[in-house]
Amino acid sequence: MNQTLVVVPTYNERDNLPRLAQRILNLPVPVDLLVVDDDSPDGTGQIADQLAAQHPRIHVLHRKEKNGLGRAYVAGFKWALARDYRFIFEMDGDFSHNPDDIPMFLDAARDADVVLGSRYLGGIRIINWPLSRLMLSKSAATYVRVITGMPFTDPTGGFKCFRRRALEAVGLDEIRSNGYSFQIETTHRLWRQGFKIVEVPIIFTEREKGHSKMTGHIVREAFFMVWRLWLQNGCRRRPRVPTRPHALDA
Repeated sequence: MNQTLVVVPTYNERDNLPRLAQRILNLPVPVDLLVVDDDSPDGTGQIADQLAAQHPRIHVLHRKEKNGLGRAYVAGFKWALARDYRFIFEMDGDFSHNPDDIPMFLDAARDADVVLGSRYLGGIRIINWPLSRLMLSKSAATYVRVITGMPFTDPTGGFKCFRRRALEAVGLDEIRSNGYSFQIETTHRLWRQGFKIVEVPIIFTEREKGHSKMTGHIVREAFFMVWRLWLQNGCRRRPRVPTRPHALDA
């Protein structure tokens, strides 16, 4: 078994999954793929099973219903922690995130507990978004930074690499959020515990096939989530403890 696992939640991604799986298998570093499918009515789960039967580095976790991105990631992360993976990624299944960036994340993870892919580090790197969507995303990032104190340029981004010890400490059973708020909550939980978190620049490309899962409920959930995180941190806008000493074998 490899040391690195990429967790990809899917719902109606039959047009994207085979190409994405092949891109991951062709990377210059050995990486396993876990597809977490929420009973996609378009047959994505069956395609995932076929890919897994052909490639031992591909695994599939079937869920019986669609109840949110965050729930899918929690299930996938628990699956990863039950095995011996040292680096666990979360990544979209629609090519919004470039799988070719994975080696860059792993290089950054040599000296970090969490690596965040940022669309805004050193400039805006987003392709094919309307201005309204870009303004919403940038405003959300600023809002999160102001309320929580987290210094990251893209706290709502969904392309991440966790070291095992960080994912073990995040408290998966306590997380209830989804969408944007899931990304914010997981990062904040580790930031306030003093884990070392770094950002790397990525190019985000709007999906070409399928449909976005963004909803008004996801936006509203994130709006209120940041205040709950601020309260959980004792109304602080800084970590509770200094940055932990980094352990390369953890």
